[in-house]
Amino acid sequence: MTKEISRDTDCYHCGDPVPQGCHYEVDILGKARDMCCPGCEAVATTIVESGLTSYYEYRTAPAEKADLVPQQLKSLLLYDHEEVQQEFVRNLDDCKEVSLSLDGVSCAACAWLIEKQLSREVGLVSIQVNTTTHRALLKWDPEQTKLSTLLSAIHRLGYKAAPFEADAQEQQYHNTMKQYLYRLGIAGIATMQVMMIAVALYFEVFSDLDTEFRNYLRWVSLIFATPVLLYSALPFYMNAWRNLRARTLGMDVPVSIALLFAYVASLYATVAEKGEVFFESISMFTFFLLLGRFLEMRARRHAAAASANLLKLVPAMATLDDGTQVAAKTLNIGDVVTVLPGESLPADGDIIQGETAIDESMLTGEPMPIARSAGEPVFAGTINGDGNITIKVTKDRQNSLISNIVRLQDEAQMSKPKVAVLADIVARYFVAGILIIAAGTWLYWHQQQPEDALWITLAVLVATCPCALSLATPTALTCSTSSLGRLGILLRRGHVLETLCKVNQLVIDKTGTLTEGNIRLINTQLFTDVAENDALSYSAELERFANHPIARAFTPHRDQAFAFEHVDNVIGCGLKGVKNGQEWRIGQIKFVLEGNTNAEFLVNQADNSYQVWLSCDTQLVAAFKLDDPIREDSAELVRQFQRAGIQVTMLTGDNSVNAQLVANKLNIDKLVSGVTPEGKLDYLRSLDDNDVALMIGDGVNDAPVLAGAHLSVAMGGGTDIAKSSADMVLLGDQLTRILQARRLALKTKRIIRENLAWSLGYNLIILPLAVAGMVAPYIAVVGMSASSIIVVSNSLRLLKENG
Repeated sequence: MTKEISRDTDCYHCGDPVPQGCHYEVDILGKARDMCCPGCEAVATTIVESGLTSYYEYRTAPAEKADLVPQQLKSLLLYDHEEVQQEFVRNLDDCKEVSLSLDGVSCAACAWLIEKQLSREVGLVSIQVNTTTHRALLKWDPEQTKLSTLLSAIHRLGYKAAPFEADAQEQQYHNTMKQYLYRLGIAGIATMQVMMIAVALYFEVFSDLDTEFRNYLRWVSLIFATPVLLYSALPFYMNAWRNLRARTLGMDVPVSIALLFAYVASLYATVAEKGEVFFESISMFTFFLLLGRFLEMRARRHAAAASANLLKLVPAMATLDDGTQVAAKTLNIGDVVTVLPGESLPADGDIIQGETAIDESMLTGEPMPIARSAGEPVFAGTINGDGNITIKVTKDRQNSLISNIVRLQDEAQMSKPKVAVLADIVARYFVAGILIIAAGTWLYWHQQQPEDALWITLAVLVATCPCALSLATPTALTCSTSSLGRLGILLRRGHVLETLCKVNQLVIDKTGTLTEGNIRLINTQLFTDVAENDALSYSAELERFANHPIARAFTPHRDQAFAFEHVDNVIGCGLKGVKNGQEWRIGQIKFVLEGNTNAEFLVNQADNSYQVWLSCDTQLVAAFKLDDPIREDSAELVRQFQRAGIQVTMLTGDNSVNAQLVANKLNIDKLVSGVTPEGKLDYLRSLDDNDVALMIGDGVNDAPVLAGAHLSVAMGGGTDIAKSSADMVLLGDQLTRILQARRLALKTKRIIRENLAWSLGYNLIILPLAVAGMVAPYIAVVGMSASSIIVVSNSLRLLKENG
């Protein structure tokens, strides 16, 4: 009970005397309350603005001077500290981003409510809620608002939010399931007892049952049903209240109305000793609803666990090179860590000593360990094989590959396709329709058969609740995204699965994509008196500034004596550098001869079996012939896409005969060679409006076309800019995984249609039957729960997809 604090002499917040002439005050619980100092005024104002006024309503004593801020608000304010945010907040270009765990989210209406209400907050950039994983992705402008302010806004809606941690969310899940089991147990026991009494009451097992004993049995039923209504059904009321308070309609609104109306009517009939009671329906409703939610939560948890489990692969502790054990999350860039055989790597880094085989199956889906030695990158969560290695940390915890995978999977799952948005809107209006139809049903039956009006209305409210409709799409998308992660395919955009089903054009790069990118120099032709070794060294020093498979072919010939004063990378053409006043160029022949008066003649006379040319002051110095083996699975990729009626085009900057040889060997439908990055993009734009193109590439020169394609895939071994421009990243470089992804996308589309057909079909069939009084209340609740479980179980089939 609230302790009354004198408004005239004492501070309402801390209880200290208010000094003479002090005019600090805050409106609390509808009244102006005096404060003793600006500190108490500021804290009280923060408490009120954070929606925590209940602190004053239920406290038993004024706040202590040492503890002016209630614990709930203090815990939120901690999230504003920079050192705390380092663990879970990502700094983007113009905002901050955090993944949140949400408690209390049960359906699409909850997600819509949180997104709608928070969108009104100043400084919010965006928020996306995933009802399947019970997570949200929040972006905000730190210059305009604080994280604690946004978390407080979520708390005011009746939900709990905290930065996502895999272990913490799992603990929260287990606590929630334990609470559901308690509620389920009470509802189950009460249902058995009340049903036995109902047999005696309604089926006249005891034919000589007198009125007094009948009323006694009703009171006993009331005693059993009351804890079910007040405790077991509490989650339904809380969700319904959140929705009504925000002036929206969720799935639990009709359920709560049905339970409360049935209880009030039964209570009246018991006290007045006339009319029908529905205590057995109340208990059975609650039991089957809770059972359905319990099974549904387990199934959805299974669907959402894959990405969260990735984070658990990162060990809790790491061993520094001096033998000191530290928490892995405290590692900083530049730290040196020792990893023993069989241990998981605690951070992303480069090997600086030792060699081993790394099990990267959790990232790439590849079962075979990959050989790694000094100078090569390794990633957190992968498993060290049989060698001792020392690594230097290159990425902090928030920017590690495994954290990026989890974040991007979450983003992809939270980006709703059109069909999911439509289903959410339909579900909300469907609830409004149910309430209107239920009211009409009660009016009709109240005039025709008053004694049956209530139970028929209850059946309508419960049977037609569109839970299955709101689950139809998000559960399927979550399951398919998890399966793609196991295949080594990282989704960066939410439209991938939807667009992948519509693709009718495959456009693919050659070097490093259809070919291995393991380029070898097989012949050099000289045009001047520059020695071959010198020409190779000049070329290698220029290629140092390129990040392309061709550049790696010249790496063995690097010589610091040939280093250039300045080098420019002309994307899609080559490189140019200045040394001793001379301009050297390497790349396409047109580029290296730019400015040469005989350039056109030389280009026409050139042997186009040579792919790379070197010039000095526009004069040809050398030409290099390269060899790049075709990937083993390239032919299968092309063949399978062609079999599906998809035209395959090879789009490459290579203008040599090698490009034609690769196209011929793979039986590619169309070859477009010798094009610049802008030319590649122009080619995509020239396609017919009805064409939906899937672009696969790996290099810097592919970045514009990857960003401009309807759908794009970057090879895992490609450049960072290519991966950041693409919609998907193929972590293991196995092209056949794209075929598996397309099959999975088509299966996902089919399952979403099945889910929507089932949920809509069930509601369309059950509604007229319930209105006609042909569906008993207990049948209605069983049908509604079964409908949701069927939809979730159907989606879980996608987790078994292995291509």
